[in-house]
Amino acid sequence: MKSMLQIVLSLLMAAVLMACSRDEAVELPTDDLLASAEQAETAAMAWREDRLERLTEPYGWLSLVGLEFPAAGEHVVGSDPDADLVMPAGPAEWGRLTIGQAQARFEPSSDEVALLVDGQSGDDWQLYPRDADSAYLTAEEVRIELVARGDRLAVRTRWPQSPARVDFQGLEYFDFDPAWVVEARFEYHPEGTTLPVGSVLGDVIDEPNLGAAVFRVDGREYRLEAVADRDSDELFFIFADRTTGHETYGAGRFLYAAMPDDERRTVLDFNRSYNPPCTFTEYSTCPLPPPANRLDLRVEAGELDYAGEIGFSDY
Repeated sequence: MKSMLQIVLSLLMAAVLMACSRDEAVELPTDDLLASAEQAETAAMAWREDRLERLTEPYGWLSLVGLEFPAAGEHVVGSDPDADLVMPAGPAEWGRLTIGQAQARFEPSSDEVALLVDGQSGDDWQLYPRDADSAYLTAEEVRIELVARGDRLAVRTRWPQSPARVDFQGLEYFDFDPAWVVEARFEYHPEGTTLPVGSVLGDVIDEPNLGAAVFRVDGREYRLEAVADRDSDELFFIFADRTTGHETYGAGRFLYAAMPDDERRTVLDFNRSYNPPCTFTEYSTCPLPPPANRLDLRVEAGELDYAGEIGFSDY
């Protein structure tokens, strides 16, 4: 018969090297890879390396240098300080971006500007928020992408030479503690249940709420509401605790976990809780912990508050 530790570590397998954001899928190992807390720590260290690599890649979160919500209509884009949407590099006038209700159209003024779709040149000059990760305008390493936030369209700009990336101070963590690898019972909600989640912009979005992970620490029961639906690949939690605003970031932390197994069990490895992008840049639109996910305990595990300055650009 398996011990409790073996059960927890077996469940943990589905979350080893879990991605740092929803688009960061990685290969999952087999159930028998982890047999001890030492191996769990080794896997957590590998996760940290992956987290750092993804955060610091040329067009990762640290590269953000702009987030604007232009009104519907035509806007001049370029590096000219008098442009409507000012870029940190590239031609003085990139072109004109016309914001519509659910998409934008770009008319280039310079042959230095390209539209790339999945890394290939595009020629229809249409941008859609659903394609933000794969379609963007680019010139001299600057990227412009269209994103949706609530019912608004925003123009987000990335640049590898952003102050946040150039002056990045690294990540710090609590020491790994196997006690914070916690087995949880998953309680499903009725299908269609949603969870109101606010953001740093003041928006509130009703996110799909598959259920809650219920766990115990020092004999006391706690629960975290999950952002996920039945088709999700993983459970997503936005939480705060008694370290929030002290040792850890003031707007909470993120945590991913494997979907529940057939016995409705999952594992919360708080050693892998991490800071949202807003920790590093003012140009992200992070969700905030819902009231139900404000834990009355100190989660002394995972990523500590960032020691560097929040990145901003004054070009």
